[in-house]
This record gives sequence, C-alpha cells and structure tokens, in this order.
Amino acid sequence: MNECVVVGRVMEVPEIRKTAKGNVVASMLVESDRNFRDEDGTIGTDVFNITLWRGEAEQARSILKPGSMIAVRGRLSGRMVQKEDRTYYFCEVIAEHVDYLRGLNPA
Repeated sequence: MNECVVVGRVMEVPEIRKTAKGNVVASMLVESDRNFRDEDGTIGTDVFNITLWRGEAEQARSILKPGSMIAVRGRLSGRMVQKEDRTYYFCEVIAEHVDYLRGLNPA
C-alpha cells in the first residue's frame, strides 16, 4: 500500500504546465511542521514536492497562494536519475485529493 497525507502551508503559487498529450499538471512545494521539537526547542519543518493532475491542478492554481493551508492525500512516487556517473533519487507526492483548509489560511 502506498498512501500518504501531508498537511501544511503552500510555499509558492503552483506552477502549471501541459504535457505533450495535453494533460494539465501543476507542481508546488508544501512546508509541513514536524510533530516534535529539536534539541533547542524549535519545531522543524519538512518540505514536500507535490504534483497535481488535471482538475486538481487547475483548481489549485486558481485558489492557492503562498501561506495557504492544505491537506493532500496521495501516493509517493520515487525515481532515479543517472547523471555524470552519479545516481540521484527523487521523491514526490502525487496528489489524489486536496482539501483547502480555508479557516486556517492567512488573511
């Protein structure tokens, strides 16, 4: 089973584009607080790359702005890229459903 949930703040307006087949896709970064404090007492954050497709992408682009709170349910997608004799691994969340947490959004 491959399922994850990320709740956090949108860091940038979703970047929207079309694939060669004409599908709409958007990418954005979401910052999420960790559920524990560091040694110095601060709460750290993690940043997730979120990919949205078709209707979710178009809706996100029209609604979201930096600081907007969202909950994303989706799946993790990992890929490996070979470049100059090095291997790089990337992981992103492919959004299957987005909840817009309006009551928590900045004014």
